[in-house]
Amino acid sequence: MDLTPTANQPIGPFFHFALTPDNSAGVMAGPETRGERIRLVVRVLDASGANVTNAMVELWQADGEGHYNHPADVQQKSADPAFKGFGRLATDDGGLCVFDTVKPGAVTGFKGLMQAPHINVTVYTPGLLLRVVTRIYFAGDKANETDQILSLVPEDRRPTLMAHAGAEAGEWGFDLHLSGPCETVFFDI
Repeated sequence: MDLTPTANQPIGPFFHFALTPDNSAGVMAGPETRGERIRLVVRVLDASGANVTNAMVELWQADGEGHYNHPADVQQKSADPAFKGFGRLATDDGGLCVFDTVKPGAVTGFKGLMQAPHINVTVYTPGLLLRVVTRIYFAGDKANETDQILSLVPEDRRPTLMAHAGAEAGEWGFDLHLSGPCETVFFDI
Protein backbone atom coordinates (compact mmCIF):
# COMPACT_ATOMS: atom_id res chain seq x y z
CA MET A 1 0.00 0.00 0.00
CA ASP A 2 1.31 3.47 -0.89
CA LEU A 3 0.58 6.10 1.77
CA THR A 4 1.15 9.29 -0.18
CA PRO A 5 0.09 12.37 1.77
CA THR A 6 -2.57 14.54 0.19
CA ALA A 7 -2.66 18.32 0.14
CA ASN A 8 -4.14 20.17 3.11
CA GLN A 9 -7.63 21.55 2.63
CA PRO A 10 -9.08 24.66 4.26
CA ILE A 11 -11.77 24.11 6.89
CA GLY A 12 -15.39 24.85 6.10
CA PRO A 13 -17.71 26.02 4.73
CA PHE A 14 -19.88 25.04 7.69
CA PHE A 15 -19.93 28.11 9.86
CA HIS A 16 -23.68 28.57 10.15
CA PHE A 17 -24.33 24.89 10.85
CA ALA A 18 -25.65 24.45 14.41
CA LEU A 19 -25.90 28.19 15.00
CA THR A 20 -29.18 29.60 16.21
CA PRO A 21 -30.84 32.07 13.81
CA ASP A 22 -31.60 34.46 16.70
CA ASN A 23 -27.98 34.58 17.98
CA SER A 24 -29.07 33.10 21.32
CA ALA A 25 -25.80 31.12 21.37
CA GLY A 26 -24.16 34.46 22.17
CA VAL A 27 -26.21 34.89 25.37
CA MET A 28 -24.02 33.17 27.92
CA ALA A 29 -25.44 34.84 31.03
CA GLY A 30 -29.07 34.44 31.98
CA PRO A 31 -31.07 36.88 34.13
CA GLU A 32 -30.06 35.05 37.32
CA THR A 33 -26.34 34.80 36.53
CA ARG A 34 -24.08 36.07 39.30
CA GLY A 35 -21.24 38.48 38.53
CA GLU A 36 -20.49 41.66 36.61
CA ARG A 37 -22.55 41.64 33.42
CA ILE A 38 -20.67 42.61 30.28
CA ARG A 39 -21.34 42.84 26.57
CA LEU A 40 -18.27 41.69 24.62
CA VAL A 41 -18.06 42.92 21.03
CA VAL A 42 -15.55 40.85 19.05
CA ARG A 43 -14.44 42.10 15.63
CA VAL A 44 -12.49 39.78 13.34
CA LEU A 45 -10.12 41.43 10.85
CA ASP A 46 -7.83 40.17 8.09
CA ALA A 47 -4.23 41.24 7.34
CA SER A 48 -5.33 44.45 5.60
CA GLY A 49 -7.72 45.42 8.42
CA ALA A 50 -10.85 44.45 6.48
CA ASN A 51 -13.75 42.84 8.30
CA VAL A 52 -13.97 39.05 8.11
CA THR A 53 -17.66 38.43 7.54
CA ASN A 54 -17.70 34.64 7.53
CA ALA A 55 -15.83 33.66 10.68
CA MET A 56 -17.14 31.64 13.59
CA VAL A 57 -16.06 32.70 17.08
CA GLU A 58 -16.34 30.43 20.11
CA LEU A 59 -15.86 31.58 23.69
CA TRP A 60 -15.28 29.44 26.77
CA GLN A 61 -14.81 31.02 30.16
CA ALA A 62 -15.15 30.74 33.90
CA ASP A 63 -18.14 32.23 35.67
CA GLY A 64 -18.00 35.45 37.69
CA GLU A 65 -16.44 33.61 40.63
CA GLY A 66 -13.72 31.90 38.60
CA HIS A 67 -15.28 28.46 38.23
CA TYR A 68 -15.59 26.53 34.97
CA ASN A 69 -18.73 24.45 34.47
CA HIS A 70 -16.64 21.40 33.62
CA PRO A 71 -15.81 18.18 35.51
CA ALA A 72 -12.08 18.93 35.30
CA ASP A 73 -12.59 22.02 37.49
CA VAL A 74 -12.33 20.48 40.95
CA GLN A 75 -12.54 23.63 43.03
CA GLN A 76 -14.51 23.45 46.26
CA LYS A 77 -17.00 26.04 45.03
CA SER A 78 -19.69 25.04 42.56
CA ALA A 79 -20.29 26.61 39.17
CA ASP A 80 -23.05 29.18 38.72
CA PRO A 81 -25.97 27.13 37.33
CA ALA A 82 -27.37 30.20 35.51
CA PHE A 83 -24.17 30.68 33.50
CA LYS A 84 -23.50 28.74 30.29
CA GLY A 85 -19.76 29.40 30.03
CA PHE A 86 -19.76 28.72 26.29
CA GLY A 87 -20.89 30.83 23.36
CA ARG A 88 -20.66 30.54 19.58
CA LEU A 89 -21.51 33.14 16.95
CA ALA A 90 -20.80 33.87 13.31
CA THR A 91 -19.50 37.31 12.43
CA ASP A 92 -21.92 39.66 10.69
CA ASP A 93 -21.37 41.92 7.66
CA GLY A 94 -19.25 44.21 9.85
CA GLY A 95 -17.04 41.35 11.03
CA LEU A 96 -18.68 41.58 14.46
CA CYS A 97 -20.28 39.24 16.93
CA VAL A 98 -21.67 40.30 20.31
CA PHE A 99 -21.72 38.11 23.41
CA ASP A 100 -23.73 38.83 26.57
CA THR A 101 -21.73 37.33 29.41
CA VAL A 102 -20.07 38.15 32.73
CA LYS A 103 -16.55 39.25 33.45
CA PRO A 104 -14.89 35.99 34.50
CA GLY A 105 -13.37 35.62 37.91
CA ALA A 106 -9.71 34.75 38.42
CA VAL A 107 -8.96 31.04 38.03
CA THR A 108 -6.26 28.85 39.51
CA GLY A 109 -3.30 28.29 37.19
CA PHE A 110 -0.01 26.41 37.40
CA LYS A 111 1.27 25.61 40.89
CA GLY A 112 -1.85 27.13 42.43
CA LEU A 113 -1.09 30.67 41.24
CA MET A 114 -4.06 32.76 40.15
CA GLN A 115 -4.60 33.71 36.50
CA ALA A 116 -6.03 37.08 35.54
CA PRO A 117 -9.66 37.12 34.39
CA HIS A 118 -9.67 35.99 30.77
CA ILE A 119 -11.86 34.42 28.10
CA ASN A 120 -10.66 31.56 25.90
CA VAL A 121 -11.34 32.13 22.19
CA THR A 122 -11.35 29.83 19.17
CA VAL A 123 -11.82 31.22 15.66
CA TYR A 124 -12.59 29.38 12.43
CA THR A 125 -12.53 31.09 9.02
CA PRO A 126 -12.36 29.93 5.42
CA GLY A 127 -8.78 29.73 4.25
CA LEU A 128 -7.43 28.57 7.61
CA LEU A 129 -6.19 25.01 7.68
CA LEU A 130 -6.68 24.84 11.45
CA ARG A 131 -8.56 26.85 14.04
CA VAL A 132 -6.73 29.61 15.87
CA VAL A 133 -6.84 29.92 19.65
CA THR A 134 -6.20 32.93 21.84
CA ARG A 135 -7.29 34.62 25.05
CA ILE A 136 -9.02 37.88 25.81
CA TYR A 137 -7.79 39.76 28.87
CA PHE A 138 -9.27 43.00 30.22
CA ALA A 139 -7.13 46.12 29.81
CA GLY A 140 -6.35 47.80 33.10
CA ASP A 141 -6.95 44.73 35.26
CA LYS A 142 -4.22 44.68 37.92
CA ALA A 143 -4.08 40.87 37.81
CA ASN A 144 -2.68 41.03 34.24
CA GLU A 145 0.69 41.98 35.74
CA THR A 146 1.12 38.57 37.39
CA ASP A 147 -0.70 36.26 34.97
CA GLN A 148 1.57 33.31 34.12
CA ILE A 149 0.32 32.85 30.54
CA LEU A 150 0.31 36.55 29.70
CA SER A 151 3.87 36.85 31.02
CA LEU A 152 4.98 34.36 28.34
CA VAL A 153 3.92 36.83 25.63
CA PRO A 154 6.48 39.51 24.70
CA GLU A 155 5.47 42.77 26.33
CA ASP A 156 5.08 44.63 23.03
CA ARG A 157 2.62 41.93 21.79
CA ARG A 158 0.41 41.81 24.92
CA PRO A 159 -1.89 44.64 23.73
CA THR A 160 -3.18 42.26 21.01
CA LEU A 161 -4.80 40.22 23.80
CA MET A 162 -6.59 43.10 25.52
CA ALA A 163 -10.27 43.99 25.39
CA HIS A 164 -10.95 47.67 26.01
CA ALA A 165 -13.87 49.31 27.76
CA GLY A 166 -16.44 50.64 25.30
CA ALA A 167 -18.53 53.81 25.31
CA GLU A 168 -21.46 52.09 27.05
CA ALA A 169 -21.28 50.89 30.64
CA GLY A 170 -20.36 47.20 30.75
CA GLU A 171 -19.30 47.08 27.09
CA TRP A 172 -15.90 45.71 26.10
CA GLY A 173 -14.43 45.60 22.59
CA PHE A 174 -11.85 43.18 21.24
CA ASP A 175 -10.27 43.33 17.76
CA LEU A 176 -8.97 39.97 16.63
CA HIS A 177 -6.47 40.35 13.76
CA LEU A 178 -5.90 37.08 11.91
CA SER A 179 -2.59 38.25 10.42
CA GLY A 180 -0.67 41.36 9.43
CA PRO A 181 1.21 43.95 11.48
CA CYS A 182 -1.38 43.94 14.30
CA GLU A 183 -1.81 40.14 14.36
CA THR A 184 -3.33 38.84 17.56
CA VAL A 185 -1.12 36.48 19.56
CA PHE A 186 -2.35 32.93 19.01
CA PHE A 187 -1.48 29.95 21.19
CA ASP A 188 -0.28 26.59 19.94
CA ILE A 189 -2.41 24.14 21.90
